[in-house]
Amino acid sequence: MKKNFEQIAKEDGRFNPSAIKFVYEGLSFTVKKITVEPRHISGQTLCEGLQKLAIEKWGRLAMVVMSNWGIKTTRDFGEIVYLMIRHKWMSAAETDTIDDFDDVYEFQTVFKDQFVF
Repeated sequence: MKKNFEQIAKEDGRFNPSAIKFVYEGLSFTVKKITVEPRHISGQTLCEGLQKLAIEKWGRLAMVVMSNWGIKTTRDFGEIVYLMIRHKWMSAAETDTIDDFDDVYEFQTVFKDQFVF
């Protein structure tokens, strides 16, 4: 039986369960809103989808909300994805790596400096 997000978060200790749920929801959001047809989603594309979802949900507070959950960089999205892969909530292609999530964008830039009302 798969562990739930609360169990995964407690065991791992780095992220709030809400952060894990957000990334999981972000995968569906990305497939529906970002991609043309359902297919494998790259780390970079998932980060773009998570950016759009965060802005849609929280607007200018997106960075604050995610920071409170332990998410401060796009690498943190990747850490959560690979945590979920280990717990069978997501899967990865053989060509995927955690490094795909490195420096996709700066949170300060996309959630503050370039934020448009």
